[in-house]
Amino acid sequence: MGRRKAAKKLSDQVTEAMQTLAMQGGTFEVALNAAPEVAAHGLESVEFLVSAHKGMAPQPLAKVASGGELARVILALKVVLAARGSAPTLIFDEADAGVGGATAAAVGERLAKLAARVQVLAVTHAPQVAALASGHMLIAKEAVHGPEGEAMATRVRTLEGAERREEIARMLAGQTITDEARAAATRTKTTTAARPRPIRRRCATTSTSSSRSPAWGSATARWSRC
Repeated sequence: MGRRKAAKKLSDQVTEAMQTLAMQGGTFEVALNAAPEVAAHGLESVEFLVSAHKGMAPQPLAKVASGGELARVILALKVVLAARGSAPTLIFDEADAGVGGATAAAVGERLAKLAARVQVLAVTHAPQVAALASGHMLIAKEAVHGPEGEAMATRVRTLEGAERREEIARMLAGQTITDEARAAATRTKTTTAARPRPIRRRCATTSTSSSRSPAWGSATARWSRC
């Protein structure tokens, strides 16, 4: 009985979190299926069912969710679990996969709220997400010559001020950065700066080799100089 009660509570909380991630009308269900015999996990097997949008029948998560939907459902699940006590650091790989515009901004807002409680690192393609971080680091791969010949090295450096706006503009426009992209980057930073900030800081990083940006990290001592 306790397991079914907990399953219902988790289902309701994740469903609520999904509504803020451009999955309005979607649902999340924890199904407890009777096992043929008693096992280490109990009398039931657990399965996650999801309906990504209103009107869709819940189906196994692994079978029906697209890449972007799967990332957002996992984000919603981690947001709920973090409130109950979670690992001190959470890592997201492309939580904004397959989305853009307002949906990417919604993902960024959720990551920002999550970063108020735990340290969060994420890889993102979206400038809307990277702009919400309070720090930004650039990761670049370059060829270097060593005793064994040429090899690839990874460099990391912190971006601030104009350099950071230029990187967000690159994420908006691609390798050829236009004045319009720079203006849009400035507007993006201005808009996000006006929003309420959690007490802890977050950091963003961008990879020049793949146009991906690992973002977020709350301000433990590790991130205090981001």
